[in-house]
Amino acid sequence: MLIMTDATFAAWRDFALQHLPSDIAQEWLGLLRPAVRLKVDAESDVVAGQLGGLPRLPEGQEWPVWEGHGPLSLIASVDCAQLPSAGSDLPLPREGTLLFFFFDGQLDDHASWSWAHVRDSRSGARVLYVPEGAEAPVRDAPAELRPFPVLPLTAQAIFTAPDAWHSRTRAAFAPEVSYPDDYSHPVSEEEFVDALIEFECEDDADCAHQIGGYADDIQDPVEREVDEEHADEWVLLAQFDGEDDADMIWGDSGMLYWLIRPRDLAELRFDRAMFTWQTC
Repeated sequence: MLIMTDATFAAWRDFALQHLPSDIAQEWLGLLRPAVRLKVDAESDVVAGQLGGLPRLPEGQEWPVWEGHGPLSLIASVDCAQLPSAGSDLPLPREGTLLFFFFDGQLDDHASWSWAHVRDSRSGARVLYVPEGAEAPVRDAPAELRPFPVLPLTAQAIFTAPDAWHSRTRAAFAPEVSYPDDYSHPVSEEEFVDALIEFECEDDADCAHQIGGYADDIQDPVEREVDEEHADEWVLLAQFDGEDDADMIWGDSGMLYWLIRPRDLAELRFDRAMFTWQTC
């Protein structure tokens, strides 16, 4: 069990006690999960990765392609060694690089999108893992693809909370209620939901790029989108928000999500990761 005693958790504790009865607040705080917030910062000396640019790919590793559509764009590179150890409860590799690719629509004027529930489109997003020490030179993008601009990312350990519709929240406070039915409870009341949104926005993060933790769902829980029958088996691996400075726009204020089962992550089976995206 992760013991949370730092000043960041103290702020969460104060928030919970202010808006919930004491016993419910304590139980709700137990649902918090650590995560890593990735922020664009061109001035920092400690870089945990980057948005856009070109990937370092090992010899023999082909550039990811969605057959019948074209090559995928590199969305982000993340250096696992630069992620704060307190920032995740996932069995992430301690070294190496994670590469997130997505068919962003630039080759067909956004006529095709990758969707979790459309099996034939799942090749439209990929996660590749490049082990530390692997000979992996920078790979030029396919001629028809325009890489996104490079924006360096820094990493910060944060806490994340499940919303009232997440399966863990329901299991704790309304186990008899099935999704998507509403339920009456202090954690689902509009006053608390609005206060939580406001509290989470106080970290002044313009964009919610993140590794681990709970997803910032825009619509339905992303775990249900990738596997409705076994949603509880899936956790957020990474999410990448839109970023104007990188020319990244995912529909109308959309978000990209990669999810994985912890057992697959522990075995570095990133080929089993699932992708979905949501927009307003």
